[in-house]
Amino acid sequence: MAWLYLVIAGVFEVVWAISLKFSNGFTRLIPSGVTIVGMIISFYFLAVATKTLPIGTAYAAWTGIGAVGAIIIGTLFLNEPVSLLRILFMILILVGVLGLKFTSGH
Repeated sequence: MAWLYLVIAGVFEVVWAISLKFSNGFTRLIPSGVTIVGMIISFYFLAVATKTLPIGTAYAAWTGIGAVGAIIIGTLFLNEPVSLLRILFMILILVGVLGLKFTSGH
């Protein structure tokens, strides 16, 4: 269950990161609210996951999930650059997250 909570936390990390971009420095109400709510949900599920998972594993996986998700959303919907090197490094992040999962013992 801890890994499911961690994935949920990672998904909400993507939500708050993308909405943070649209908040325009917290000057726009709705995106700012989505950012704050997304942060609360993300941190809640991260905290629940750390009851079982080691903090280093959970934190690294959480940031990895968030980073890869933000890259994908940014590339697909926000016209951010895509290159072979960006894809390669994103794959390396995914490999790292999967490696942590399979070596965490949970």
